[in-house]
Amino acid sequence: MTERKTLQKLTLKDNFLFAAVMSEPENCKQLLELALGVAVDHVEVDTEKSIVYHPQYKGIRLDVFARDGNGTRFNVEMQVADRPLERRCRYYHSQMDMDLLLSGVPYGELPDSYVVFLCDFDPFLLGKYRYTVKHVFAEDGSFRYEDGSHTVFLSTKGKNGEEVPESLVRFLKFLSAGETESTGNFGDDYVRRLQCSIRRIKSDREMGERYMLFEEMLKDERAEGWEEGRTSGLAEGKAKGLVEGKAEGLVEGRTQGRIEGAQEMIFELLSLYGEVPADLGKRIRCVEDTAALGQLLKMAAQVKSISEFESLTEL
Repeated sequence: MTERKTLQKLTLKDNFLFAAVMSEPENCKQLLELALGVAVDHVEVDTEKSIVYHPQYKGIRLDVFARDGNGTRFNVEMQVADRPLERRCRYYHSQMDMDLLLSGVPYGELPDSYVVFLCDFDPFLLGKYRYTVKHVFAEDGSFRYEDGSHTVFLSTKGKNGEEVPESLVRFLKFLSAGETESTGNFGDDYVRRLQCSIRRIKSDREMGERYMLFEEMLKDERAEGWEEGRTSGLAEGKAKGLVEGKAEGLVEGRTQGRIEGAQEMIFELLSLYGEVPADLGKRIRCVEDTAALGQLLKMAAQVKSISEFESLTEL
């Protein structure tokens, strides 16, 4: 089984450390300014929704939820697994709106909302450091449709450094760095600020205890989800039902929805043993043959580690 990282081994790419670092308002504010390319007055980070289990949401939240003085909402999340994110963005926008509507805000007064994903992969394979989503009419692409929702994807794999600020490129290079490399000099004041925050967090005994609690909660959540899947017949865990029969049922047919569903199940099974490497995720996403997906799904249910899965596949 893949050994879990200690707090000392985490980098900003790890969701727990990312959420902890960005729970500091100034860190979050400067990140939003880099991502959006505009000045942000100040932000308030809702740590109760950002880094611990919250009953309003399914599972453990490790995204960063913030608001500015005008009521604008921001949701920021780190992504290392290469998977489609469009519907996840839709979910986050709807959650921010629902929070306000349930508190009595009329829909006509909903503030702007921003969803920002930081990706350690290229989500759209266009070689851009930043992708900004804009709503336009199909009949007239020059006419903007403004509903107050904004979505931005940042990619560490961009190649268009001449089109974005140097400070954004330096930050994204720091974000993609490994444990040793990330402690080096990136020639950037914001990166130095983040490095100081990381050192402080890693030396904080209370934060270390919080990370251990998070790991236990995550383990329990996965175990609970595994059991729910087993009893509902969608996943038999490592029991004979999934290994021998359920895989074929999940991937029969060639609709894109079934293909993506099978791919997601493979990710869920492998994630029990740790973070699925980005390159492995890309290879899994490239498999669209249903018979091949069925075999990969069976294998994911049988192995005892991610490395064992990789050694047995021909991806």
